[in-house]
Amino acid sequence: MATERLNAAQLEVTELSRLRRRVIQDLHAQGLSYAQIAKEAGLTRGRIHQIRHTGPAPEGAFLGKGTITLATPLKREATNARPVVAMEDVTAAKRLEDLARGFGLAMELEHVPLGGDIDLNRPNLIVICGPKLSPVMGALYESDPIFEWVKDDVWTLRDSRTGTTYRSGSDSDPEQPIDYAYLGRLPRPDGKGTVLVFTGIHPQGTLGVVQLLQTEIAALWGQVADKSFSTVISAEYDPETGEPVKAELASPLYLHEET
Repeated sequence: MATERLNAAQLEVTELSRLRRRVIQDLHAQGLSYAQIAKEAGLTRGRIHQIRHTGPAPEGAFLGKGTITLATPLKREATNARPVVAMEDVTAAKRLEDLARGFGLAMELEHVPLGGDIDLNRPNLIVICGPKLSPVMGALYESDPIFEWVKDDVWTLRDSRTGTTYRSGSDSDPEQPIDYAYLGRLPRPDGKGTVLVFTGIHPQGTLGVVQLLQTEIAALWGQVADKSFSTVISAEYDPETGEPVKAELASPLYLHEET
């Protein structure tokens, strides 16, 4: 019991430290000097300057707070129908876990089971899964006011605002080493929170989202914070390895409260 309470207390300390650093950054950006902030906070100017540049970075909250649950899908093996995890999803989960650890966040891994039945009504949940493998996720994506998954001969993403359709380069003629992925934060079915979700049309797009988070999470946090949003990511990749070489926003980044 003592261990559990210590762990909970440490998580609270981490999040309070993150909040304090964010407030100092915001106040300084509004024009207050470190001396003014220090006077109000009852700390020295040097300590305020130190807090501003050390400790848990505010943008880590883009992923969640405290302990994050990351779910990746199980798929059925083609040869003997055993449940397996795609290697790209394993790689994406490992890289995202490393990113979260750098922000002082803990991460627990689980799988979206075969059939796709997953409980989305939980805090600090990230799901890497598309509508093909999970009707539950399909229903969640349908709540997005901007983007829709469209299944014709292949899966595509469509921006209902601009009419743009995003089709993977591997499904085009001639083929091109580029994939597209959905990234968004959507309301939970119970209306008591949100879920961060992303997935590529193909696995290369999923890896592209993780690369973008590794390099641009501060910019994303600055634009959307913890609000509901969605966007499409383009991921150019090495055709030999499938590794992303360039990941960037392919669509506008839509805040849903503004739609």
